[in-house]
Amino acid sequence: MATRAAVWWEAARPKTLWAAVSPVFIGIALAFNANELHVLSAALALTGAILIQIGTNYYNDLADFQKGADSVDRQGPRRMVQAGMVTESEMRRATVLVFGLAVLSGVYLMVRGGWPIVGIGVSSILFGLAYTGGRFSLAYLGIADGFVLIFFGPVAVAGTYFVQTLSWSPVVWIAGLAPGFLAVSILLVNNIRDRAQDSIAGKKTLIVRLGRAFGQALYAFCILAACAVTIVLWQVYEAPVWILLSLLAVPLMLKTFLQLRSIPEAKSPSLNPVLAMTARNLLVFSILFSLGWILGALG
Repeated sequence: MATRAAVWWEAARPKTLWAAVSPVFIGIALAFNANELHVLSAALALTGAILIQIGTNYYNDLADFQKGADSVDRQGPRRMVQAGMVTESEMRRATVLVFGLAVLSGVYLMVRGGWPIVGIGVSSILFGLAYTGGRFSLAYLGIADGFVLIFFGPVAVAGTYFVQTLSWSPVVWIAGLAPGFLAVSILLVNNIRDRAQDSIAGKKTLIVRLGRAFGQALYAFCILAACAVTIVLWQVYEAPVWILLSLLAVPLMLKTFLQLRSIPEAKSPSLNPVLAMTARNLLVFSILFSLGWILGALG
């Protein structure tokens, strides 16, 4: 039988945490490139990002169960409330606790960065709650993809950069689009897998509204868009040529895309490994992209 720690770790959905970690890595690398790395701020930004993602996952576990999106027919990995491993009240308390820890970890950053960081922190938590919570939740309205692009992309990268440098740069916001697009691709796989059940539960994701083929096409677009951001930064904004190292992740992305296309809807549970691979692809791309900025500073 799973220990309580193992249950809560599973509820945190560790494979999805790369979406929170990756843009922070890039923000740290950009600050290093600007010769303004601030280690304490970088560490706290990373801690806060992970905690907000875990809090969001906990609340999603609870809200989807209450709204009927997670049932005994669920196609994806088990959810703790639906599986009876955690009660609704326990998950609610855990959500409050984790978001509270996120706020605590951000106190120094808010003092250092001022109102911009307060705004980013508050809006990130509100986004985490609004993703599946409330009467007009983003996921159920089918508009969560845009918010994922923004908050797991430019907001996370620029916020991490700002708490270290106390300045903004257009390049930083543009660079943030790359991990943002790849974070959207993670959500797309999740929603392609769950399309049939989401439709029954009234969860009108983009895939429910526009279909599986549209989701696959958008997945491919997200890969191309992330690569395009890299090339634009190099050609237009004179970013270090080393950032082209991130394109070494393209074969992995294409392989994952082909696997996504090859799995029919009748075998939706087989998309679970594709979801994990898509998260891995984001991490690999982001590490290579970050390494490029660091090498550019060293060279």
